[in-house]
Amino acid sequence: MSLQPGLKGEASTTVVHENTAAAVGAGGVEVFATPMMIALMENAAWRAVADFLEEGYVSVGTRVDVRHLAATPIGQRVHATAELIEVDGRRLVFRVEAYDEEKKIGEGIHERFIVHLQRFLERLK
Repeated sequence: MSLQPGLKGEASTTVVHENTAAAVGAGGVEVFATPMMIALMENAAWRAVADFLEEGYVSVGTRVDVRHLAATPIGQRVHATAELIEVDGRRLVFRVEAYDEEKKIGEGIHERFIVHLQRFLERLK
């Protein structure tokens, strides 16, 4: 696996009722939910490395340490970025950020771990 710091990934979405705090049961407010922001950040990190993993391997999220800095209303686009900043064997560390159309709304660190998909799934049985 030839993973090097500096790899980047992106993901975006539009805020709709289904990804608000009200819809996911996290506060009842019609703004982009923190769990959905984290999912978008994880998706950006996954995208950063997915094409560089050996066949049969995937990365799975293992740690999230982020701050949700600002609320985003329904209708706005949200864009997440992830940059691989550390490779420690199979452990990958990313700097993640999220922005809406006006401002930075989140930032932090996300860790993923490289696993062999078939063995990972077999352990779940």
